[in-house]
Amino acid sequence: MTDATRIDEKILKIRMLLLDVDGVMTDGGILYGSGGGELKCFHIHDGMGVTLARMGGLRVGIITGRSSDIVTRRAGELRVDAVYQGAFHKLAHYEEALRTFQMKDEAVCYMGDDLLDLVLLERAGLSAAPADARPEIRRIV
Repeated sequence: MTDATRIDEKILKIRMLLLDVDGVMTDGGILYGSGGGELKCFHIHDGMGVTLARMGGLRVGIITGRSSDIVTRRAGELRVDAVYQGAFHKLAHYEEALRTFQMKDEAVCYMGDDLLDLVLLERAGLSAAPADARPEIRRIV
């Protein structure tokens, strides 16, 4: 069986897309305003990807280690199904998403870029990472 065939088989089972935020849905930078506010730069292409995934029938969720009103706003704009913020230990939130949406690991595609994502990338049926993810993450996906 070729790698392409194995990936195709995994893709056919996917029913939920779970995403990290910083470095996945953003460029990874965090800007602090003089008034104490926080800014993130979301890419419009990622938003279209989330919208198309939802239109294709996938559930979409966010699991991020940081907490931000900006993430809440972006998730609302994209009509994301579930948002878990302040999730330093992401596995508990991943398992909550599985229970909430009655999914199994093989039905989940998880995309992350940093060490906190490692355990989820190993569990998910399909794992993905941006090209500039940490080397440890790129090896797994």
